[in-house]
Amino acid sequence: MKVVVDAFGGDNAPLEIVEGTIKALEKNKDLVVVLTGDETKIKEILAGRNERIEIVHASDVISNDDSPTLAIRQKKDSSLVKAFDCLKEGEDVVGLVSAGSTGAVLTGAVMKIGRIKGISRPALCPILPTIQENKTVMICDSGANVDCKPEHLLDFALMSSAYSSIMSGIDSPKVALLNNGAEEHKGNDLTKTTYPLMKTLPINFVGNVEAREVMSGDVDVIVADGFAGNVLLKSVEGVASGMSKMIKKEAKKNFFAMLGALMMGKFKGLKAKMDINKYGGAPFLGCKKLIVKTHGSAKREVVCNTILQVVKLHENKLNEKIESMIAEKTKSVEAKND
Repeated sequence: MKVVVDAFGGDNAPLEIVEGTIKALEKNKDLVVVLTGDETKIKEILAGRNERIEIVHASDVISNDDSPTLAIRQKKDSSLVKAFDCLKEGEDVVGLVSAGSTGAVLTGAVMKIGRIKGISRPALCPILPTIQENKTVMICDSGANVDCKPEHLLDFALMSSAYSSIMSGIDSPKVALLNNGAEEHKGNDLTKTTYPLMKTLPINFVGNVEAREVMSGDVDVIVADGFAGNVLLKSVEGVASGMSKMIKKEAKKNFFAMLGALMMGKFKGLKAKMDINKYGGAPFLGCKKLIVKTHGSAKREVVCNTILQVVKLHENKLNEKIESMIAEKTKSVEAKND
């Protein structure tokens, strides 16, 4: 199988992207990677390490300052647009990885690849750690769709449930709706309308969940509109970063704190556990082909994990599972209407 990688997307491109690709190829001997970007610069980094690597030259780059829609339409020789062209045209290309502009990746996904039949909108679904050992939680959506309708949240729930079952190995992941209270009657018009509809889906819906419980590990998936989901995600990231800085600051204040600082090695495991990048990237669920957006600051280990994440999702037939769940939902609605 082939995965196409935008070699010039992200803060650390192209060096970390190319080196991450090399790592992924070392770990999966059945993989072929297509790198898009400046061919000369890519070859300089590869230094002859070109086994199972194809290069598609692209002379331009889409930056975070570019308008996503205009960039996809006008920067046709950019590394990201070339990557989408490879994904669309290559029957053996199963997925795309980029650390570039989130808006441009989403726009390209919709304009170039399109949605799975029956999916109203694609959704961004990152993975977060929880306080329970070896347990994670997913947030769907975390920023792709700021304004949502109930039907959008229903699709997010179906897609993220299928995604969670693959990544976590849980047959029936617990899916919850982000809300300002656990009771069914709580929330705004969107959540109150969505709640009873969630009960009709072929998923393990467990009700509402408050933001303070996001890392409890009690649920596997949290469904939200993109605005609330993005605020939740950024809040968790901010608290994790802030706590680390506070510990270091307090350790410098006095002798006993400094003594405690000698034990900071004990916190390294916690810091590693809080690193969301180790899980790979966040897929745009609902697109006809696999598209995974990794963090803009991603380095080689994260890039490697993200490429292998695409392989895992392909091998476990994520899109086929989503299509099956959408078909089941449609049949249920039709039967109810009859």
